[in-house]
Amino acid sequence: MPRPVRAATLSLLGSELLTLFRRRRTWALLGALALIPILIGVAIRVAGDSPSGRGPAFLDQITNNGLFVGVTAMLVATPLFLPLTIGVVAGDTIAGEASHGTLRYLLIAPAGRIRLLVVKYLAAAAFCAAGALTVVVAGTVVGWALFPIGPVTLLSGTSVSVGEALLRFLAIAVYVTVSLLGMSAIGLFLSTLTTVPVGAMAATAILAVVSQILDALPQLEALHPWLFTHYWLGFGDLLRDPIVWSSFADNALLQAGYLVVFGSLAVGRFLTKDVLS
Repeated sequence: MPRPVRAATLSLLGSELLTLFRRRRTWALLGALALIPILIGVAIRVAGDSPSGRGPAFLDQITNNGLFVGVTAMLVATPLFLPLTIGVVAGDTIAGEASHGTLRYLLIAPAGRIRLLVVKYLAAAAFCAAGALTVVVAGTVVGWALFPIGPVTLLSGTSVSVGEALLRFLAIAVYVTVSLLGMSAIGLFLSTLTTVPVGAMAATAILAVVSQILDALPQLEALHPWLFTHYWLGFGDLLRDPIVWSSFADNALLQAGYLVVFGSLAVGRFLTKDVLS
């Protein structure tokens, strides 16, 4: 990529990120995600331990080690709350500009349609990372404030230091970020189909729910590995000793496939779209 083109792309990306993270809606979404570990931590602090085996995994270990608040919150947030927030951001990428009448002006500028799509997708991906980190960081802080902190016992039975545990929790945030990249590509494509952002937002979130329902039906087992939500909760493998990386690799490959397919569909649609607003 020529230097002037690269500089223009980086400038456009920087402007898009500033716009995204200056919006009150963005911070409201991140605040809602941060509220999940806060509610879990406060509820356990007030009510005490849950019966063993009931509730999300690791819930009964929080009172012994507050570091598990972040992992438990991620298990709660990943199936529903993270997809809802990602659906809002990804569905708004192109349709939001069209609804506000700013899309035409963006295309008049020397950005190019494909470059604009890339920048919009990268901004949505940045929000995926911000959302996952918000859950993990808020959970760690809340757990540190309300409960004892100490070495973490992994799923394999071995214990690791607090420092190594925090690195593994950061890896979980990376895993979840990767998990949401395919959904972001779907949202980007849907956003090119309409000038009504709410429609694209809702459709993106609904597809995530439908995918998880299909993944829960044993009759459709052959279809499961192809569903973009199939590996979403596979980050438990990062809490084993040694770490099992196969689910991470399979998840990344699956999300890359969705990115290629729906990214191509978005490009094809956007290049032929008549922009009237």
